[in-house]
Amino acid sequence: MLDNAAPSPKRSGGARERVLALAEAAVLEKGFAATSIDELIAGAGITKSGFFYHFRDKSELARALMQRYIATNDAILGDIFRRADELHEDPLHSFLIGLKLLADFVADLPGGHPGCLVASYCYQDQLFNREIRELMRQGNDGWRQLFQGRLDAILERYKPRVTVNSADLADMLNGLIDGGIIQGKVQRDPSIVPRQVLLFRDFIRLTFLPTPG
Repeated sequence: MLDNAAPSPKRSGGARERVLALAEAAVLEKGFAATSIDELIAGAGITKSGFFYHFRDKSELARALMQRYIATNDAILGDIFRRADELHEDPLHSFLIGLKLLADFVADLPGGHPGCLVASYCYQDQLFNREIRELMRQGNDGWRQLFQGRLDAILERYKPRVTVNSADLADMLNGLIDGGIIQGKVQRDPSIVPRQVLLFRDFIRLTFLPTPG
């Protein structure tokens, strides 16, 4: 999903936060299996005992990293759609505003979207225990429910031109974002994710707003 560009881990936060920032960048770049504790220790400027003070093992690091990622995404999405609600009371127009704010947010990320940690974990699913898999599912469900709740409110007030349901539309938006991240990296084009969000916004507008005239 989403994430802010991480601050320089050597210059901000405590040791634990520096390790997590380094770990996220490394996992997004090359995967969890290829990210070593030694490189994180060296990058964060701490001792091995300092690392194990904060994380019992690499599995605990994986869990803390995913918890941090989910919390960050929850905060970003919550703030974006709260701002949209302040700008319009109607659920459809508020959602359209929120999608524009979301596209603008992603477009403004320095260097483009850094990647999706959930997707990275899914590609190496065999490395993670049931607790971490459940955490990933809960995080994804939270984003799905956020979008679905807003779409349910739209469906209560507006009749769509085609048969749609809120769950499928929420999954469509999640899929567009994550797929756009992959396409953006393959094509080296950071504008793909915001363009996909705006296309979804156009689809929602055409599906629910009446034709002028």
